[in-house]
Amino acid sequence: MSTTIGRIFDLTVKKFPHKEAVYDVRKNRRMTYSQWDREVNRLANALIQEGVRKGDLVSTFLFNTEELATAFFACARIGAVFNPINFRLMAEEVAYILADASPKVVLFEQALEPVVSAIQTRFSQTAFWFIDDGAPEYAASYHDKVKEAADSPVDVEVKESDLYAIMYTSGTTGRPKGVMHLHRDMAEQSLIVISSTRLHSNDIGLVTAPMFHCAELHCALLPRVHVGAKNVILHQFNPGKVLELIQAEHISKFFAAPTMWNMLLQENLQDYDLTSLKLGLYGAAPMAPALVRACKEQLGISLVQAYGMTEMGPAITFLSEEDQLTKAGSAGQACLNHEIRIVKAREDAPSEPDEILPPGENGEIIVKGPCMMTGYYNREEATEKALYKGWYHSGDIGYLDKDGYLWVKDRVDDMIISGGENIYPREVEDVLYEHEGVFDVAVIGQPDDTWGEAVTAFVVLKSPSVTEEELEAHCKNSDRLANYKRPRHYIFVKELPRNASGKIQKFILRKRMGELSSEGQPG
Repeated sequence: MSTTIGRIFDLTVKKFPHKEAVYDVRKNRRMTYSQWDREVNRLANALIQEGVRKGDLVSTFLFNTEELATAFFACARIGAVFNPINFRLMAEEVAYILADASPKVVLFEQALEPVVSAIQTRFSQTAFWFIDDGAPEYAASYHDKVKEAADSPVDVEVKESDLYAIMYTSGTTGRPKGVMHLHRDMAEQSLIVISSTRLHSNDIGLVTAPMFHCAELHCALLPRVHVGAKNVILHQFNPGKVLELIQAEHISKFFAAPTMWNMLLQENLQDYDLTSLKLGLYGAAPMAPALVRACKEQLGISLVQAYGMTEMGPAITFLSEEDQLTKAGSAGQACLNHEIRIVKAREDAPSEPDEILPPGENGEIIVKGPCMMTGYYNREEATEKALYKGWYHSGDIGYLDKDGYLWVKDRVDDMIISGGENIYPREVEDVLYEHEGVFDVAVIGQPDDTWGEAVTAFVVLKSPSVTEEELEAHCKNSDRLANYKRPRHYIFVKELPRNASGKIQKFILRKRMGELSSEGQPG
């Protein structure tokens, strides 16, 4: 029998029918697995009544909601292709995805209605379903559709080799691409996460990272359902609310991007009982070693890092709790059934998989594993380049040490070349994070007539009293930063632009730097 996402859900319902499965905090709605099963069936039947057939796309444009999680499993049951859309996107960005993906149905909510309203007339072949009260005239009521549908199981044959989802990349460098994954990809990914995080049916997980992103969806929600754990769904991240829920719901494990963990540490932690929290999973962006130590010391939890990308499902490495300090800064070792190579990077052509570099030498990270995408939707040329010779070419620069641990230095596109020397921004960022007055930091290269590029740091401060001179002295005194790697310019900002996965959008910073330069300001 095929292992599909729908089959995973079915088996959990059969095993834990009366166990609480999901709690939607915003709507104060709780469901057992058997109750959720009936809700999934109703939505599956409602989609079929709308004309959705196997292979058709269903999009969600939602914050974290029970309806998004229900749609995830309902689509899996009828063989519809799930397409969760980033709720931070603006109208034209959403329109681009809808035009590319051509969904039959789009689920959306009140907070995002202005975005949908601005573009919905362009998509006459798409049905828009509104999950809140008072649907706009162009949309149908999601809950009316579901209420009118039967809660009996659907009869659609879905195979593990069928397309399960098209998930658009977060667009750190430009237009997003639709990543295609099969059911078996995510079944494999779920098992890998379960074993790597020691997930159990007694766990209570918090959904606080964006559920439309594969880090939360595939490395947190699906594995928890797979083992029969409970899911507490928070509409969107709020550090104070997260701490309240850890205490009230006895949360034991959850995933968050490094910037979210950092924000939690700024709260008055002594005001909450956090003893139920046992493990924090982090990823989507590097976590500075200083922040790892702070999380362990102040929250008293174990940490596991996942490194990966949407194209791989996403996880390709894990850094275990045992290695968090001894290998601090590393992305860990390859996941089960995954192979990682470091190969010579090429500027104008895909890297050759056989040009393998020795331990300690930086090159492009390429990977092969069972969760690898089948390709980019409607992007044949991009697919051929990314999956050249059967390996996914990540575009990330890093090295493997003699113990087989991966160290991610940076993106190929983000490397700074100053005076003929290669500088990896993450090295500089990690040192700046060690300063107690720095909350967030991003380093990029600024065009320089003498050196080619000058290292420039965008810094978010915890205290406005911290000066450029103080940060300069901090970098000078560091034994981990050569003189030529020190920032030559500092730009203090209120916040850094990040995409939904927590990755800094450095192309926006480069644009801002260009604007400052044209205004005659340094940086």
